[in-house]
Amino acid sequence: MNQPGRDAGFTLIETMVAASIAGIAFVGTMGAVELASRLAMQASLIDKASGAAQSRLEVKRSLGWRTMVKDDLDHDGVPETEMNDAGVGADTIAGDGVYTASTETDGMTEVWTIHVGHPGPLASVGLVALTSIITYRGPNGTRHIQMKTLRANPMYLGAEQS
Repeated sequence: MNQPGRDAGFTLIETMVAASIAGIAFVGTMGAVELASRLAMQASLIDKASGAAQSRLEVKRSLGWRTMVKDDLDHDGVPETEMNDAGVGADTIAGDGVYTASTETDGMTEVWTIHVGHPGPLASVGLVALTSIITYRGPNGTRHIQMKTLRANPMYLGAEQS
């Protein structure tokens, strides 16, 4: 015999099971969203640090040979920093042929060097190694990005020295 109203809707148990399944699915989705957000933040920091390092190397490659040790950090046409080989600041060893400068902006520390290969004036060498190292704090701790390139002295290539 059929009881009236028995097949008309869901029971309390069926509703509770459905709500539990929906809750578990929601918690799993929130975990995936949190992971995606963290990875996006990390990718943004890597992109920003890589861009800063690349930019520094491009600036050093575009400057005249004699002015390569000066840095216009705020792009107003007046150099604020002059790289040194004196063993002060970011330059750890005096007279080692590595000219160094550094700055800190937006939570990133940048150290850039011109490595001449031997002690002496920059004008006396034909080739230098340019390095930019960016250190920043990411979600997984302190990270470093390092980029390097070479630059030839135009005087040794037959071009006019600027």
